[in-house]
Amino acid sequence: MTLRSVRRDPLRVRVALIGAALLFLALFIGLPLITVFIQAFAKGWSAYRSAISDPISLAAVRLTLLTAAIAVPINMIFGIMAAWVITKFRFYGRSLLITLIDIPFSVSPVIAGLIYVLLFGLQGWFGPWLKDHDLKVIFAVPGIVLATMFVTFPFVARELIPLMEEQGTEDEEAALSLGASPLQTFFRVTLPNIRWGLLYGVLLCNARAMGEFGAVSVVSGHIRGHTNTMPLHIEILYNEYDFTAAFAVASLLAMLALLTLAAQSLLEWKLARGRHRTHL
Repeated sequence: MTLRSVRRDPLRVRVALIGAALLFLALFIGLPLITVFIQAFAKGWSAYRSAISDPISLAAVRLTLLTAAIAVPINMIFGIMAAWVITKFRFYGRSLLITLIDIPFSVSPVIAGLIYVLLFGLQGWFGPWLKDHDLKVIFAVPGIVLATMFVTFPFVARELIPLMEEQGTEDEEAALSLGASPLQTFFRVTLPNIRWGLLYGVLLCNARAMGEFGAVSVVSGHIRGHTNTMPLHIEILYNEYDFTAAFAVASLLAMLALLTLAAQSLLEWKLARGRHRTHL
């Protein structure tokens, strides 16, 4: 079916489909988002400011940003390396590597958190050694970072793999044949070709890192002011019937998500514009 044939569909069909899509988005995305901000400011600006300036809330914000600041760059490096190996080389175990990358998409985040407890908890495989060396992973920042890395590491790789497969290896082979080193080939040829896809994957990874709940909930211990990220802090406030504070912190998380969405939309626009110029 071509674009021209789609445009020939009856006007009432197009209006009905577009209207149904907009209604669905309004009910299941727009309305909940608006409700968050309405509830956040239900008791006025002073109550909102008091809720988000609370030291425990600020600690949750800092921990969320710190976790994302550590997990996202590491996953970005891993994603580039994995995509490079998978798309530029043919080797035994390639399909297995792709399957392993996809595991976080199929494994429940709660199970992922439990795995780290079994590995690094006090009764886990490495627990006694960690205790002897006064190292703490579970119920501490390292465990939160590890759990976040697990659930977010496929995003960059999965964004780059199809892009790099489509580009092929001709540009890299040409650069190497002209005497460029592997590092020069990567930074001057490969990286410029994948920069927009890389940024898109990083944005998706960052959005998931800031909003992760299940895996972090298992390994955090819910220690206020120390191991509670923003989603965990919101849950605690809501369970304590402190709805204004819960929605206030939720509005901050929503604004971070909206900023990520805006950046994602900008990248999509740039990508579409770049493809249009290429076709011209």
